Amino acid sequence: MSSQRYELMFSEGPEAGEDVVVVAPTGQTGPGGHPVYEDATGIVRAEISDQGEVRVLASGGAQSPARVVGVKALP
Repeated sequence: MSSQRYELMFSEGPEAGEDVVVVAPTGQTGPGGHPVYEDATGIVRAEISDQGEVRVLASGGAQSPARVVGVKALP
């Protein structure tokens, strides 16, 4: 699952709906050895494996990473 950009879908629960964030590669590697992607603001950072596994990375000291409920490779 190799892509230049991904959509990450986040949800706080069944009644809350989904937030979708587009992330692009940073050129960095995460703790699992996979590429790190981030959104345009640099706030949402995630390590995405070639199998589509996502690990959200904290971008600040007080941040609590949200749970990703879906990932979609973009063309």
